[in-house]
Amino acid sequence: MTDGKDEHGKIPLRVAQVAPTIFPVPPKDHGGTERMIHDLCVALQRSGVEVTLFGPSDSATDVPLVGNLPSLSSLERKYGSVPPSIPAVLEAARMEDLRLRLDEFDIVHCHGEFFHAALLGEKRRHSLTTIHWRVDELDRELFFGAFPDLPVAAISASQESGLLLSNRAGVVHHGIERDRYRFSAGPGRHLAFIGRMTDQKRPDTAIRVATAAGRAIRLAGTVDVGNPLYFEREVKPLLSNDAVYVGPLGDAAKGELLGQAEALLFPVDWPEPFGLVMIEAMACGTPVIAWDRGSVREVVEDGVTGFVVRSEEEALAALARIGSIDRAGVRRRFEERFTSDRMAADYVALYRKLLSH
Repeated sequence: MTDGKDEHGKIPLRVAQVAPTIFPVPPKDHGGTERMIHDLCVALQRSGVEVTLFGPSDSATDVPLVGNLPSLSSLERKYGSVPPSIPAVLEAARMEDLRLRLDEFDIVHCHGEFFHAALLGEKRRHSLTTIHWRVDELDRELFFGAFPDLPVAAISASQESGLLLSNRAGVVHHGIERDRYRFSAGPGRHLAFIGRMTDQKRPDTAIRVATAAGRAIRLAGTVDVGNPLYFEREVKPLLSNDAVYVGPLGDAAKGELLGQAEALLFPVDWPEPFGLVMIEAMACGTPVIAWDRGSVREVVEDGVTGFVVRSEEEALAALARIGSIDRAGVRRRFEERFTSDRMAADYVALYRKLLSH
């Protein structure tokens, strides 16, 4: 592929990918943002783009890496609790690394918030910011108002609707490496839930639906550090021999859990910006039953790759019809819509558009 080359097919685009400071790239057991950044870097490189990753020093990637300080998660493992100012220190160091090399890149693609906008200055017009969180709260409202000339790539049309018109650069759905997860013909021995143990993701709802349907369920993910009592109060009392929490999982174990599942339950209770686990399930051929919030209708094709529901009752009805979903067809739609190569091509198109102005 030569998508990353110029119009003469000779000079590759030089792109900086600027990661957040919380987890390494790629992450170990948690961090969908960092997983997406890694897959984007690899796919861009494969397409002919010259990529440099600005990320934590404990990142393990073949992409050229700039960064002398480790991730916040690494520091917390080493020291236990760390001063609350550590994230700001790590971000300041990241921005200094970027400042010293700004002139080396055609496009600077940032995945963190918020300080890069001020640092970029005149370079903002040849930058792209991907925000991996909701954009409908006060902090983003003030941020976009202060930087109306900052081009932002939304990860869903739903997320884009919360952006100022002046910030909208386009929509690029996430993608993952095509061969990370193997197709499983099923039909599956349990239901699956993968996500943070938080009221935004509602694992308690997933357990209630599984119990009402007479299905076993396996739940994976980290206990949300910002809301640890939710797991203790709302999830733990519902666990049993048929509703088992297995903790955070790496790629191999996640693929096994999803591939052996009859369906993934995705009972989100917030304006989900994308929902990476939905396409990870699809890569395994596993259909998704997802609640109609945020990006869900953009990702799940109702009746094709799963079902979009609005309540626990509708989820139960969808489970009764889950056998009508062709698992091979789910995998085909993943390959057509949600690979990292497609994601990289979409971003290259945005880079070219920005450079033409």
